[in-house]
Amino acid sequence: MDTGNLSAVSEFVLLGLCQSWPMQVLLLLLFFMLYLIIVSGNIIIMILIIIDTRLHSPMYFLLANLSFVDMWLSSVTTPKMITDLVRENKTISFGGCMCQILFVHFVGGGEMVLLVVMAYDRYVAICKPLHYSAIMNLQKCLGLVAISWAIGFVHAMSQMAVIIQLPFCGPREMDSFFCDIPLVIKLACMDSYSLGILMNADSGVLAMTCFILLLISYTYILLTVRQGSKTGASRALSTCTAHITVVVLFFGPCIFIYVWPLSITWVDKFLAVFYSVITPLLNPAIYTLRNKEIKNAMKRFKSYYMHSKENI
Repeated sequence: MDTGNLSAVSEFVLLGLCQSWPMQVLLLLLFFMLYLIIVSGNIIIMILIIIDTRLHSPMYFLLANLSFVDMWLSSVTTPKMITDLVRENKTISFGGCMCQILFVHFVGGGEMVLLVVMAYDRYVAICKPLHYSAIMNLQKCLGLVAISWAIGFVHAMSQMAVIIQLPFCGPREMDSFFCDIPLVIKLACMDSYSLGILMNADSGVLAMTCFILLLISYTYILLTVRQGSKTGASRALSTCTAHITVVVLFFGPCIFIYVWPLSITWVDKFLAVFYSVITPLLNPAIYTLRNKEIKNAMKRFKSYYMHSKENI
């Protein structure tokens, strides 16, 4: 399909979240604060894990990578959404639209696989504790993280190879705040129904495969935990509960957007906001507030900072 080069559309119009000016101002303040929390919270987690030697373990190495991924997942769409809330003409160039699609699926696909890797880490730690240090060494962790990025990249490029060739000659309005594959396909100057199903199936296979693997992993972990001591079971259950919460809230919107689309505009917008803003916020909120080691690391860092300041 080589008609993509004949595209007459140089930019797309994003209708945004709403048309009410007072509501847009309110959303601007809300999402700006949330985005600051997302970026600062995830950066703090990464810094603590890097500088605190007590956190140099596979679990926290993977958590630092999750923080990095969450920060970029939100940064792909949220800054554009925030700036568009104060603009009357909410447009995005054709190239910018393609870049959003590429990075949303690259980072999002990578995070799906990374969550499976984190579940595998917890499975080894809880179900095979005596072999944990041998199985989950630094080299293994680096390899698993590299695989998650590679799968995300292949997934994104497989989508882009099709989308970039589509012919666009109008209309050019998308009732959303960022470019995504289902919306862009609808604007193509061709019968896109079967293509839309194919592209959703591509995303759906990755999402459902990871989701099923996660369900199997955590089911096996919870069954193993029930057979252990009360103290160990309580701690493991607390960790797994946090992980499961993130998994459900991350995969839920993805499944309804790509696997089982509802085709209800306000629902799609809500799920898109949840996917790009709320989910990346969960990482610092859930993992930091619930994790005793992270709290202790923050206290040590604060004490070190205050001590250093007194000696100046």
